[in-house]
Amino acid sequence: MPESFLVSASNASTSKVPTSKASESPVNTTSTEATPERTSDRESLRILVIGSRQGVLGTIQTLHRLRFAEVHEWSPLLPSANPGEVMSILTRYSIMT
Repeated sequence: MPESFLVSASNASTSKVPTSKASESPVNTTSTEATPERTSDRESLRILVIGSRQGVLGTIQTLHRLRFAEVHEWSPLLPSANPGEVMSILTRYSIMT
């Protein structure tokens, strides 16, 4: 994917965004709370990986080897709704043309 198409999450400002459940702790992402999902010049895109701990970590490593995303750009492993599963989220920004 061309470098100009996606802005790396590490280039954006880091803030905490609330999760959907009140009992869960906020997740560090790379958007600002005041910024809507889509602005006139960019759109927030989230990639979610859900599965076993080993499966999620393996997928993150594979995507890193494919130069899709740096490992540190993914959220920490979070518990999912299903027992024995975890999830991790990557936020990227698409440049609107």
